[in-house]
Amino acid sequence: MKLQPLKIGKHEIKYPIIQGGMGVGISWDRLAGNVSKEGGLGVISTVGTGYYENKKYIEKEIAGRPLETKNFYSRKALFKIFENARKICGDVPLGANILYAINDYGRVVRDTCEAGADIIITGAGLPTNMPEFTEGFSDVALVPIVSSAKALKIICKRWEKRYNRVPDAVIVEGPLSGGHQGFTYEQCFMEEYRLENIVPQVIEEAKKWGNIPVIAAGGIWDHEDIVKFIELGAAGVQIGTRFIGTFECDAHENFKQILLNAKKEDILLLKSPVGYPARGIKTNLIELVEKREGPAIKCISNCVAPCQRGVEAKEVGYCIADRLSDAYLGDKELGLFFSGANGYRLDKLISVKELMEILVKGESN
Repeated sequence: MKLQPLKIGKHEIKYPIIQGGMGVGISWDRLAGNVSKEGGLGVISTVGTGYYENKKYIEKEIAGRPLETKNFYSRKALFKIFENARKICGDVPLGANILYAINDYGRVVRDTCEAGADIIITGAGLPTNMPEFTEGFSDVALVPIVSSAKALKIICKRWEKRYNRVPDAVIVEGPLSGGHQGFTYEQCFMEEYRLENIVPQVIEEAKKWGNIPVIAAGGIWDHEDIVKFIELGAAGVQIGTRFIGTFECDAHENFKQILLNAKKEDILLLKSPVGYPARGIKTNLIELVEKREGPAIKCISNCVAPCQRGVEAKEVGYCIADRLSDAYLGDKELGLFFSGANGYRLDKLISVKELMEILVKGESN
């Protein structure tokens, strides 16, 4: 199948492939810039930007951690990431991912618009007030992530009533994705919540609001998967984990190596201080947490609202900001390494250019 361009708001993406936003520091300037350059939509993660370039752009840190929300979500660093990504991709569409669950969500959305994002994607909660923070940036397309038709309906009703607009596209993410899930632990294993079963329902709901483009995400791996979901009616797909297996991915080499070495049984659903199950790789950290022997929880960065300043972190046994940041820094012992369910299928590193060609045309024998 020849893949058609994907139109989101006023922006046209050459291929209907969105690179998933992965933080801390997995998809920053190098990965996102190169994906956009090669015809997909590169997506910069706004999580933990304070760590960019060895914390060069933050005002204050404690024990090597950016202090408080304003430093963890550094505006200066975000601007620099966008500036460097633009040097790679030029003026083609470039996106950003902002978790709805973060502290300072509105400020980070505003910063992201000002930094030059064309498309903003938000998951980890229902972003019912997302348009509030993009006033004056009418060209910035807004794309929520949902896990059900009901969630899309709630967002559309709220947006239409309050802001006289609906989403420019919607991503429906199934329970095989890496990182945080929009499902309970039990639902992640139930047939009715599989991506192929929820995509048609979301498409039906999207039609009621003016044919909003629906993008399928969660466990999508190759050209055949892309074709499958486009034939189901999706306008495009979002792929995260497979892009970690590229030379240009901003992740530490140790992160890539852990993923390359992972077996199917190593990829687990974990408890998270964000309040959703999260999929990651079983490492030393997970074993420590299971024994309640994980590193001390200090809540220096104050990253996400549901954690309640470390209350939930203490409940589950780890601080998500510190552990994701340790993964970015390459700490194999204490890092938290997120992966989609298919991450074990990675067997070598290739370039973004080569991966995009494989996704667009299929594997060459």
